[in-house]
Amino acid sequence: MLAYIARRILLMIPTILGIMLISFILVQFAPGGPVERILAQLQGTDAGALSRIGGGGGDFGSQGGAGGGSSNYRGAQGLDPAFIAQLEKQFGFDKPAHERFLKMLGDYATLDFGKSYFRDVPVIDLIKEKLPVSITLGLWMTILSYAISIPLGISKAVRDGSRFDIWTSVVVIIGYAIPSFLFAILLIVLFAGGSFWQIFPLQGLVSENWASLSWPERILDYFWHITLPITAMALGAFATSTLLTKNSFLDEIRKQYVLTARMKGLTERQVLYGHVFRNAMLIVIAGFPGAFISAFFAGSLLIETIFSLDGLGLLSFESIVNRDYPVVFANLFIFSLLGLVVNLISDLTYTWIDPRIDFETREV
Repeated sequence: MLAYIARRILLMIPTILGIMLISFILVQFAPGGPVERILAQLQGTDAGALSRIGGGGGDFGSQGGAGGGSSNYRGAQGLDPAFIAQLEKQFGFDKPAHERFLKMLGDYATLDFGKSYFRDVPVIDLIKEKLPVSITLGLWMTILSYAISIPLGISKAVRDGSRFDIWTSVVVIIGYAIPSFLFAILLIVLFAGGSFWQIFPLQGLVSENWASLSWPERILDYFWHITLPITAMALGAFATSTLLTKNSFLDEIRKQYVLTARMKGLTERQVLYGHVFRNAMLIVIAGFPGAFISAFFAGSLLIETIFSLDGLGLLSFESIVNRDYPVVFANLFIFSLLGLVVNLISDLTYTWIDPRIDFETREV
């Protein structure tokens, strides 16, 4: 097992390098960039642009998108070429692309993600600031979806082909087909003062007076705020795990050992939860880390926007729009690395649940 883990860890290195290299190359051909954006703001008499230039990216030029001379910038007419050259140097665009890429890799090897171009704060501090929102959405959505899908999947397997199975399948498929942001808008209309009841708040993870509340009141206030966004995300998230649970139980129920257990006189409940459950839940439980990461990174952008939750999804989107490359590449690096680690954890979870599985005997 140790040899398998070591091989997987070693394979993470070229995978990360490939992801970062492809993304870096694509950025070189993307229109616009931080320098061009600042020049456009200056030409548009944006008074705040000058203050942002003063503290900008500093050494963090390794995440630059596309360098070039001043003549390549639209909106550069009438500006001092020396000023434009100084701006390019500040963002690191005075260096060739391959040097910027190698510097980025060297910085990331020491977990130095530099500073945001336009916020003048360390990228790692930005990520730490937004992390609680994304963890809240990802963790509670995964727990809620599994709490729904596992009992529902078992019930569907036991009642396979019944009216209950058919109607719940219709509901599950409809829930999967409708985007979570539409559920979010519906919940706001119904329960957040849209047109009917005003029961839940519309923004934030906690109330403004949260610090002055007692601990029981803080817990209630926290769950009061996350009820609508978590519900909106979970309504369409449990479909895959529900059908996976059902099919896994059906496969196990039809095996010979289940027939043998029944012939010994065991009740259906003893057969189901004493013999079938562990084997059937192997693939479902082992997929939990991956499901959490998927919800954590991929499913919360629109929900964060609708409910005014300032998390990593919204941060990544705003950084892409604003060409804030240090934040964009840092998020990409961290998300990719965590995804690869979670895939390894998922494989190891199989062996923990079922010791009969041995990855040493298979090629990576």
